[in-house]
Amino acid sequence: MYESGDLRKGLKMEMDGDPYVITQFEFVKPGKGQALYKCRLKNMLTGAQFDRTFRAGEKFKEANLEEQQMEYLYSDADGYCFMNTSTYAQEFLTQGQVGDSKNFLKENTVCNVLFFDGTPIDLSLPNFVELKITNADPWAKGDTAAGSTKPATVETDYDLQVPPFVEEGEVIRIDTRTGGYVERVKK
Repeated sequence: MYESGDLRKGLKMEMDGDPYVITQFEFVKPGKGQALYKCRLKNMLTGAQFDRTFRAGEKFKEANLEEQQMEYLYSDADGYCFMNTSTYAQEFLTQGQVGDSKNFLKENTVCNVLFFDGTPIDLSLPNFVELKITNADPWAKGDTAAGSTKPATVETDYDLQVPPFVEEGEVIRIDTRTGGYVERVKK
């Protein structure tokens, strides 16, 4: 159990049967009366956000969250299939749960899947993934304008801007947090 004095940004707790994460936190001590804890909460299942004020001494239930390392296997009409790397159990995540992470998911990518009461609710990718470029315009020799980029498509059908010297068929490293090019991978 948490008490109101334990509240801070990033804390995950359970209210009304749903998991919430505190996205903003402010402690207010008025001249008279009890201390107040002003929080912005985000529902981890629906994504809904709202403000809530708590008083000193209130208690909260700790969310029953567990993170497991899982390997992405495939996607079909039912969703995205992940396999637990230690128990080999398979779980499906919906397209809504995977979201924009689908742009960086390649078969056999190891990710962290967050579970709430045994049900998968969220996906965390590694910070960097290596993907092969499937489509890019050829580089015009001498085209070295500073800061110039060209569009490219990687094997997951994700489009991004890359430097002009990167060619089709090369493997590049992409930052999954920003979706941007980082570097060429030498194989």
